[in-house]
Amino acid sequence: MIRSITTALFTLLAIIMLGASNVNASTVEVKLGTDAGMLAFEPSTVNISAGDTVKFVNNKLAPHNAVFDGNDDLSHPDLAFAPGESWERTFSSAGTYDFYCEPHRGAGMVGKIVVN
Repeated sequence: MIRSITTALFTLLAIIMLGASNVNASTVEVKLGTDAGMLAFEPSTVNISAGDTVKFVNNKLAPHNAVFDGNDDLSHPDLAFAPGESWERTFSSAGTYDFYCEPHRGAGMVGKIVVN
């Protein structure tokens, strides 16, 4: 009986700890096109923790997308035309992820996500 209670308590503790780790994850917003109308991501560099999510939101001077070289699963190659159109990507592994907007890469519309 004591063994089954102990097992149940450990199971409950594990469930609580797994749930708590998800609660600590956050979402950071990156605008595609600055509020001032510049062809840039705002902010252009984002520092997050593993498990955090980046929400890309179409802002100004569409169309925009976000392409990560060598990381097709993170890329969003479809062009966003409508203001407010958005998508999210969750970053599970530490590292530096460079990305760009295909139509505006030549204009310097590049960004970086640093995952700790």
